[in-house]
Amino acid sequence: MEKPEPKKETNRKNDIFKGADQFAKYSSLAFQMGGIIFLTVWGGQKLDKVLDNQNPVFTIILSLFGVFAAIYVAIKDFMNMKDK
Repeated sequence: MEKPEPKKETNRKNDIFKGADQFAKYSSLAFQMGGIIFLTVWGGQKLDKVLDNQNPVFTIILSLFGVFAAIYVAIKDFMNMKDK
């Protein structure tokens, strides 16, 4: 006769730590994205001030670059999370 397999008990502490780990990953990703965008916009404003531009050309260009760079970093991190 076959013995029934014992039911696997879920460890509640591991589930809590897993949730906290995911929260930390996503919140750090948000801070990275915000930091990238902030630094590129700040740099664009400083360049426009130093070069005495009438129109905020560098602010616009670098802010768009920062948004695309932040999206690239987010997608790259999501791909790495998927592999793990």
